[in-house]
Amino acid sequence: MKLSWVWVVIAFAFLRVVIGFLDFNETELSFIEAYDYGVSKLNYNPLMVGLTLITSAGSKGAVCLDGTLPGYHWHRGYGSGAKSWLIQLEGGGWCNNIRNCVYRKKTRRGSSRYMEKQIPFTGILSEKAEENPDFFNWNRVKLRYCDGASFTGDSENKAAQLQFRGQRIWLAAMEDLMSKGMRNAKQALLSGCSAGGLASIIHCDEFRNILPRTSKVKCLSDAGLFLDAVDVSGGRTLRSMYSGVVRLQGVQHNLPRMCTIQHDPTSCFFPQNLIGNVQTPLFILNAAYDSWQIQSSIAPPSADPHGHWHDCRLNNAKCSASQIRLLQGFRIQMLNAIKRFSVSRQNGLFINSCFAHCQTERQDTWFAGNSPRIRNKAIATAVGDWYFDRAGVKVIDCPYPCDHSCHNLVFS
Repeated sequence: MKLSWVWVVIAFAFLRVVIGFLDFNETELSFIEAYDYGVSKLNYNPLMVGLTLITSAGSKGAVCLDGTLPGYHWHRGYGSGAKSWLIQLEGGGWCNNIRNCVYRKKTRRGSSRYMEKQIPFTGILSEKAEENPDFFNWNRVKLRYCDGASFTGDSENKAAQLQFRGQRIWLAAMEDLMSKGMRNAKQALLSGCSAGGLASIIHCDEFRNILPRTSKVKCLSDAGLFLDAVDVSGGRTLRSMYSGVVRLQGVQHNLPRMCTIQHDPTSCFFPQNLIGNVQTPLFILNAAYDSWQIQSSIAPPSADPHGHWHDCRLNNAKCSASQIRLLQGFRIQMLNAIKRFSVSRQNGLFINSCFAHCQTERQDTWFAGNSPRIRNKAIATAVGDWYFDRAGVKVIDCPYPCDHSCHNLVFS
């Protein structure tokens, strides 16, 4: 009987843990970014690249949320690209409190134990010249994201068995790749999508400084221009969430000092307060009507209790005229945020009027027959022209609904 009661207690405790993991509202789940924006819609057999764990990371305390080793996927460059390196920082939301960080550490976003052993390399990571004309034969690396703070945190919570070591992961990965040939790079591009796009901005100058002075180094942020926007209830959902990330994970110590001497740490997690001080050439690629920001920052379920924005959130074709007007205001806020940044001749811009999020890793949006275009220039062409100094690229689309080349995301 005593043994039976022990099992009942254990089962009850386990059930409470499971319920705790699953009892997230829509807004909280969106912060984890469960939808994989980077998956290409094209139906073909892409190159599959295996996961490499960074074995030297453990001794440096550079570990995922659950203490497992971080990792990356690397496809070796060849020919004219043998000494060129493209580092793609994975995205995947953030965790801003103990509860959702504990949830996250049981997923591929918080543990290498759950990461795919192989992933497809498409879009900017493709090995085919017809799919990725400028970077196909470079060393192409995808650094996996398992810290929940855009590779910037450095703290821990022993009670919850959580390691917040994003900054250490970033440094350990760079050190490992330097030992594998990146120290001899003649050309390098640091890129990233979503939370990885934010990380590519934060770490851009660091990346420049670890490589030889003679190397050509630039950075690309895809869907990383997260705005400090007011939501439909008048609150600031994203600022509140970022505040939790910065506090919980000890992010403030690893943010650019040029920002933190002028602003509070949470403000310095917003790219609009960072991009003006990045010294390294930077290209910003963003949808003016960023799908993730509409769903999770402007009109999250927590700010829309009566569901007035439910259909619009999932499908832009179902937005009312008044909702579109509000989203046009968001686009104007984005354009205002990049005004100073766009003055610099070394920087690049591609702001298309699409309802999208992450357009570099998707083959259909990066470079395909019907991929999005501004002034008849595809995203891959625009980035390549800017990186190789073939042309200055600062293109901003006309307002929705003028662009018919968009691959707008529709959610069920």
